[in-house]
Amino acid sequence: MRLARPARLQLGSGTRRTRLALFLVLGTLTLFTPLSIDMYLPALPTMAADLHAGASEVQLTLTTFLIGMAAGQLLAGPLSDAAGRRAPLRFGIVAYAAASLACALVPSVYALVLFRLLQGFAGAAGVVVGRAIVRDLYSGIEAARYFSLLMLITGLGPIVAPTIGGQLLRLTSWRGIFVVLASVSALILVAVEIWLPETLAAERRRRGGRQDTARAFRTLLTDRSFIGYCAGCGLGFATLFAYISGSSFVLQGGYGVTPQQFGLIFGLNGVGFVAASQANRALVRHVPLHRLLLTGQVGAALSAAVVLAMTVHGGVPLGAFLPPLYGVVICVGFVMPNSTALALSRHANAAGTASALLGSLQMAAGAGIAPLVGVAGASAYPMAITMVVLGVLALAAVAVLTRTRDAATAAETEAEAVAIAG
Repeated sequence: MRLARPARLQLGSGTRRTRLALFLVLGTLTLFTPLSIDMYLPALPTMAADLHAGASEVQLTLTTFLIGMAAGQLLAGPLSDAAGRRAPLRFGIVAYAAASLACALVPSVYALVLFRLLQGFAGAAGVVVGRAIVRDLYSGIEAARYFSLLMLITGLGPIVAPTIGGQLLRLTSWRGIFVVLASVSALILVAVEIWLPETLAAERRRRGGRQDTARAFRTLLTDRSFIGYCAGCGLGFATLFAYISGSSFVLQGGYGVTPQQFGLIFGLNGVGFVAASQANRALVRHVPLHRLLLTGQVGAALSAAVVLAMTVHGGVPLGAFLPPLYGVVICVGFVMPNSTALALSRHANAAGTASALLGSLQMAAGAGIAPLVGVAGASAYPMAITMVVLGVLALAAVAVLTRTRDAATAAETEAEAVAIAG
């Protein structure tokens, strides 16, 4: 059974205090991924030494977290359509807190890899259910504007998380960072209990069971354009993740920056990403989304090529090495929202399942990257080469798979995508 597009519920038009509380709760749900990844980035080198592990082994903890996020979204998305939003969300937050505490107590890197997998699987509920709740409360342009507002909070993750992580290392070890993550998730659970009611009425829940879910997945996986935009989104995220997973070793090991300096340097990525997403929000009314997407992909690939050229040349000062890295981040800020909007535009009646599949493919693409960029320790070569290859593949996927012979269909997709992108 297909779910009709929901109308805006009464909660969305409540008092200013109600709207602010809802916005803050939904915003914190979007922070599960950036906090879980970015907060402990400054600690990766010290974790490797403490656990007697290599750079690639420690970066595997990033990979398994993303694998867990990918699998968890595929479960939490359809489950929230069937059982309502609050129950899967509660369970996911509690499980995330438990997994975070387990990460703080691990005796080896392999135990950390396992519990990071479980942490990602549990944290996926917050990401998927948060998006679904917005779709319950808002539709059309109102939903797009709300998602754009949430991007402001999401962008704070890469800005503040590495900085907080770097400062925490002054007071505690890397294990304390995971204790903080568990504490944050407990506070989020309290906020959910107080301010977030059930937003999916019983009569609007999906009753078709596994066959209905399988049918929705089959429809999505046979849509060539959907797969093309998913590939563009996933490979774009993987390009960004190659930088995320390799930058701490390259900048701290290669350039000698401190964990605190790294946190500040890395925080600028969030500023650039937020600025790009807000610029994109203004441009979508004047420039076709597909063109903005391709422009962002070309820019990301060219910026990555500059990073590789500087790496081959050698001896490049930090001040010259950082701008093209930020160029990759800024360009991906145009790739992610446009590819997401275009992928979801033709599947409004299966938006939850499409969002789960899109997010899972995105996380899976990033999951295979972290170990690759750590194979040479503090060397920038694997990171730069990986970013170039992924940037080119992302551009090729969108250029080849999303071509359509039907101009009317293309125009309809573009118009709907503009509404989603805001």
